[in-house]
Amino acid sequence: MELFLAVLFFAFSTTITPGPNNVMIMSSGMNYGVKASVPHWLGICLGFPLMVMLVGLGFGVVFERYPHLHQLIKVLGVAYLIWLAWKIASAEPKSIEQGKSKPFSFIQAALFQWINGKAWVMASSAVAAFTVVGGVYWIDVSVITLAFLLMAFPCVGLWLVFGAALRSLLTKAIFQRIFNISMGVILLLSIVPVVVEVWRYYFTPVNII
Repeated sequence: MELFLAVLFFAFSTTITPGPNNVMIMSSGMNYGVKASVPHWLGICLGFPLMVMLVGLGFGVVFERYPHLHQLIKVLGVAYLIWLAWKIASAEPKSIEQGKSKPFSFIQAALFQWINGKAWVMASSAVAAFTVVGGVYWIDVSVITLAFLLMAFPCVGLWLVFGAALRSLLTKAIFQRIFNISMGVILLLSIVPVVVEVWRYYFTPVNII
């Protein structure tokens, strides 16, 4: 029980804080509303715990054996997030209202976890910190997965509802544009640690051939 409470607190503190998932779901709530953003929300809330489970049960070993593959995924993820930040920042409020743009689907949101730098840090840190040497490993991983599953729905949902609340306040197109630009900038800032890590990996002398 003590382990579960500790993992639950860790899951809450890492899930409620700003990151690509929360920034994007808040932006989706503001631009599309709660109902249209539910698949995106479910994709995060179910996709990330699944990622935690797979990483904990050994998927992460592949990346330990092939670190270049892991870094390549991070590079692709950073490139995609930069493109996504641009799409969010340059979104036209009128085109959104006319339905020319769509929120993330369930599958898109679930698959997004695998290129989300913060998700990798959260998953690997939780598995490393809360699995007990000499214990029943798969039970520990299951407890960690359950904790993130329980925390994801309310924490990510709070960001979604907050974004939707802003939708009713930001009625003028200029305010929506300012919001979208702000979300794009925040999304870019959230990937800075991943960019730094990738840069150090490829451009420090020990990795340069």
